[in-house]
Amino acid sequence: MKFTNGYWLTRPGVTALYARQVYELRSHSNGKGFNIFAPAGRLNSRKDTLNLPAFDVDVTAPAEGVIRVRSSHWDGGAETPGFPVNVDEQDECGYVRLCEQGNADGEVGEEGASISLSSGPLCARVVKGSPWNLTLSAGGRVLTKSEGKALAHFALEPNAAVSASPVGEFGVSSDGSAYDESTVFSACKLSLGVGEQVFGFGERFGAYVKNGQTIDIWNEDGGTASEQGYKDIPFYMTSQGYGVLVNNRGHVSFEVGSEDTEAVQFSVPGEHLDFFIIYGPTPKEILRRYTALVGRPAQVPAWSYGLWLTTSFTTHYDEETINSFIDGMADRDIPLSVFHYDCYWMREFQWCDFEWDKRFFNDIESTLGRLHNDRGLHISAWINPYVAQRTAMFKDGKDKGYLVKKTNGDVWQTDLWQAGMGLVDFTNPQARQWFKHKVKTLLSQGVDAIKTDFGERIPRDVVWFDGSERLSMHNWYTQLYNQCVFEAVEEVKGKGEAILYARSATVGGQQQPCHWGGDCESTFNGMAQTLRAGLSLLTSGFGFWSHDIGGFEGASPDSAVYKRWVAFGLLSSHSRMHGSTVYRVPWLFDEVDVQQGKRIAPGQSAVEVARKFTLLKLSLMPYIYQLGLLAHETGTPLMRSMFLEFPDDPIARTLDRQYMFGPSLLVAPVFTYSGEVEYYLPAGCWTNWFTGEQVDSNHGLWRREVHNFDSIPLWIRDGSIVVTNPAAKSPEGEYGHSAEVHVFLNNVEQTEVVVSEIDGTSCRFRAYKKNGGIEVIASDGRDFVAVAAGGSKVMSRRGRAVLEG
Repeated sequence: MKFTNGYWLTRPGVTALYARQVYELRSHSNGKGFNIFAPAGRLNSRKDTLNLPAFDVDVTAPAEGVIRVRSSHWDGGAETPGFPVNVDEQDECGYVRLCEQGNADGEVGEEGASISLSSGPLCARVVKGSPWNLTLSAGGRVLTKSEGKALAHFALEPNAAVSASPVGEFGVSSDGSAYDESTVFSACKLSLGVGEQVFGFGERFGAYVKNGQTIDIWNEDGGTASEQGYKDIPFYMTSQGYGVLVNNRGHVSFEVGSEDTEAVQFSVPGEHLDFFIIYGPTPKEILRRYTALVGRPAQVPAWSYGLWLTTSFTTHYDEETINSFIDGMADRDIPLSVFHYDCYWMREFQWCDFEWDKRFFNDIESTLGRLHNDRGLHISAWINPYVAQRTAMFKDGKDKGYLVKKTNGDVWQTDLWQAGMGLVDFTNPQARQWFKHKVKTLLSQGVDAIKTDFGERIPRDVVWFDGSERLSMHNWYTQLYNQCVFEAVEEVKGKGEAILYARSATVGGQQQPCHWGGDCESTFNGMAQTLRAGLSLLTSGFGFWSHDIGGFEGASPDSAVYKRWVAFGLLSSHSRMHGSTVYRVPWLFDEVDVQQGKRIAPGQSAVEVARKFTLLKLSLMPYIYQLGLLAHETGTPLMRSMFLEFPDDPIARTLDRQYMFGPSLLVAPVFTYSGEVEYYLPAGCWTNWFTGEQVDSNHGLWRREVHNFDSIPLWIRDGSIVVTNPAAKSPEGEYGHSAEVHVFLNNVEQTEVVVSEIDGTSCRFRAYKKNGGIEVIASDGRDFVAVAAGGSKVMSRRGRAVLEG
């Protein structure tokens, strides 16, 4: 949100207050934090204290490597709630140093004196008497500063030329004016260094590097080709080695070098501002500290990594149609792990009442039992938090007070989506239990996973059961919704066996995986913007991510888009074939080619491409399963931007059309009909997964290639061990047994990797150069096949194999 008119002026209707002087510094009584008193003007005599606003700022260290800043102008009003964070205010870890002698109660006396707070390697320092200043540094290196006119309070007149997102009925304002949201805003700027780049903010469909963008943290169902997002996260990190979380559940507006080209500005409605600075220095270390603060991703079940197939968002399907899909995949040797029932498992005009449409699914428990027992499938079902008026569930929710109400006590309703629908009030504990019971009933019928759709269209002029502030619930609602459903699944299936397929999220949502990228277009542009959004989300604390293979919107993707998306989708954390009005089974896309009179070359049909990449992903399960455990334990995502893996490479930091699948595999999806693709290999030795070609570069290099549909740029990083099960037909199994251990040692002398099993046991494979060859050892002496970068294979004996030079 922009409050200024160029460098010198404010916009019409805006009155600004700035912290102008650090007048008083006082350490907290526990010695683990300090307070800054900063008037909005320079004091030259005592009379200058009259009629003078001021800012009260507390600086604390709630966790190692983390510093928290809380500022207020007026402290008498309600504060928008922040997110649940894992801090112990009674045991803060920082310590304060007074750089000049203070008095007995910890006040720093003279101008020019400074006070600093250290939290591990991170240090916050303020100098007294100077204009507003707060410097964050680590290891003697300045990370960022807030100085000058950086801490601000803005008051708006009704005609203020400041606008929030014009998002209509459900959003901040019906006319786009920020005044309609609040008459006052608090803001802070943190400086950007020359060349410093900014990443994150959750799911954003624009460029991965966020410099120059205005970003509103306000979840919307806006598709994937706009500035809106389904999963907006008020967290970012930069190439300088730190991250920032604005601790506010409501509308947070960021100007990322867009209003002030030298800073990131963030603003929130009201008199209070609360934010955390989180040190790295690496992006992975920032995520480790950040997810320790806001919660780490749950462990997901192994079966969820396999291929998901859905009914798509189609109006006509029944048990016969579903069986034809499942039989068709089996007949074509494309292993299927999960089958998903989308919206129309319930009767039209009755979403979401959790009742199967008996016209088409009369004995659902028997049906799901056969799919489980005879087909070995897991089952997913679609739900949303809206309840249509034409249901017994609506009447029950209305009578019991479980639906969100308007200010006059009536149930809030709308015809947008379902006729007369109401909204479940998850702030009501009894409503939560009521909804959880519905989910558990669904699970008892044979469902294993829940697709929690929607959660973004949250009204503003309503009353919540627990008295929550109305605008703070817009983004926070999705967390209460997904948390309720995830708890229900976890209580039935157990920890490590629960998984959602969620569309909306806020801070904390990473604890209830997995999330998918929303309603993307069935085009190469739709595919590319989906990847950009996924990389941003995965830079924001989320460990798992998926998307609709083939795209969602539109009648149907053409065969080329579908096949290119299949390769990308099956080299993603989770893989689901789903669309809008056309089923996404691969043979339909071969038939399109035949009808157009095109001859499909061997290996290039959609069926063959789907089979190849499904089997490839299943063969990589020892590698993928371990990455999932790492996401759960450290917050490092499975799919990673090039920035996360190569933060010191200035070229890699900007790339958003390729990614790392874990630390070892580089993937560059193809976004063209011709098969042309341009991508970048960072410095080092890389081996092509499909051809065995090796490339070694001291400075990184660009490659331009043309790929058939059954190929994709897939490269292995030097120093990697990638364990595979080449015969796997299921994502579940014994990963470290009968395995192939692929070793890539060129410029690296030794390396090792852990392979964990579903039962919790593990084996460590270690490889090192010895006597001109490579020796590979399994820690528990198990048998395996060692595979050299060139493809030669050696069978181990008593857990040891030697690959020749």
